[in-house]
Amino acid sequence: MTPTLTYVAWMAVITWLLLLVASLIRARILSAGGLQVATGNREGLPEPTGLAGRAERTARNTLENFVLFAAIALTAHAAGLSSPRIESGATLFFWARIVYVPVYYLGVEYLRTGVWLVSVIGLGVMLSAML
Repeated sequence: MTPTLTYVAWMAVITWLLLLVASLIRARILSAGGLQVATGNREGLPEPTGLAGRAERTARNTLENFVLFAAIALTAHAAGLSSPRIESGATLFFWARIVYVPVYYLGVEYLRTGVWLVSVIGLGVMLSAML
């Protein structure tokens, strides 16, 4: 498996974990009755605020960006394109997304946007190597 496809696989795992964690935080799994909420149909949950809101937005943003990353990486692979620039872009995207998670969870506003931009630049590097 190529390094780029390895990043795709790891991003799939990370995205799934972030969605799971956001869901468990919102259900307040560690509080009394949290397990019942987490295993129920989750009707009537209040709007997520604080950490629960940030966790949910982090997961959603990661999912949205993962779709773009996977589409670019898998298109490159299917076209038989492999280059150091594609790999570098994938590496930049992956590690920026890893940094993005704790930065967003902690609520560091401007840094969060900067780290997100670095991941988008990684996508751009991959695309520019393909076109």
